[in-house]
Amino acid sequence: MNQVVADAHCDFLYYAALGDYKIDTLSPNQIINIERLKQGNVALQFFAAWVDTKIRKTPFSQCVSMIKSYHKMLEQHRNVFTELTPDFDVSSGKIATVLTIEDGAAIMGDIENVELLYLLGVRAMTLTWNYPNEIGYPATHRRNKGLKKTGKQAILKMQELNMAIDFAHLSDAGIDDCLELIDKKIVFSSHTNSREVHFSKRSMCDAHIKEIANRNGVIGVNFFHEQLCDNGFATIKDIVKHIEHIAGVGGVDCVCIGSDFDGMNKYPKDLRHSGDFPKLIEALKQTGFSDDDIHKIMYQNLFGFISRIISMA
Repeated sequence: MNQVVADAHCDFLYYAALGDYKIDTLSPNQIINIERLKQGNVALQFFAAWVDTKIRKTPFSQCVSMIKSYHKMLEQHRNVFTELTPDFDVSSGKIATVLTIEDGAAIMGDIENVELLYLLGVRAMTLTWNYPNEIGYPATHRRNKGLKKTGKQAILKMQELNMAIDFAHLSDAGIDDCLELIDKKIVFSSHTNSREVHFSKRSMCDAHIKEIANRNGVIGVNFFHEQLCDNGFATIKDIVKHIEHIAGVGGVDCVCIGSDFDGMNKYPKDLRHSGDFPKLIEALKQTGFSDDDIHKIMYQNLFGFISRIISMA
């Protein structure tokens, strides 16, 4: 089986809008580009507009700039990219894309901005990043606090719009609040690992893995060394351990890939960019996963989740 890949998270757009990254070239420190995506047989790539609250530009304005960069990229490379539709066919040879937001600070506490972002093409949003915002509190906060009033209103608006709710970076209490409020199957975590395999407050506990799986959601395993291992030198073996555990807890249908490429300054030594995905596929084979299960993990689970949500719109 010629395995294709779906990746639930990368941070390319931040540097495309505010730096010098171009999708058809390769700047210093850049990870995502067309050549590497094709080399890794990537057929579906999520592009996140990450909010940098440390710069003067407002969060919403930042997102608009990154969204403009996203649509410009698609327009300039129509022969390579196409926005995902439920009937997307990998045999087309194109790379399907999904636009997301990383950090609900983007809405600046205004629920109308959720709808505006949706109209601009956003189909998923993480509720927090590493700092508290108008929606709620991150996993890294010193106290396990949940959603704020505006946050509860925001996720109900997202449910109304069929915008996927991304739990990556969110506190346990915030995840619990979401699960209590949301009745549609639109919850997932784009780039999260297993807390049982390696402790990180940013990673998922088994109870949340099971609940996301019960709601037909997916959990994307990321490649950030602090969420993978203890020694700071992650490898593909560490990634496979997290995939194995999440599949064991929630079933093989709930685990996917969420690399976080272009969102780190240090990568697993044997998986440095998208072109290395075949190495991960081979490692999954060596671990004992079947070709069908590898297809689910590497592509079908994420594609099935997001295409179902897009078709609900």
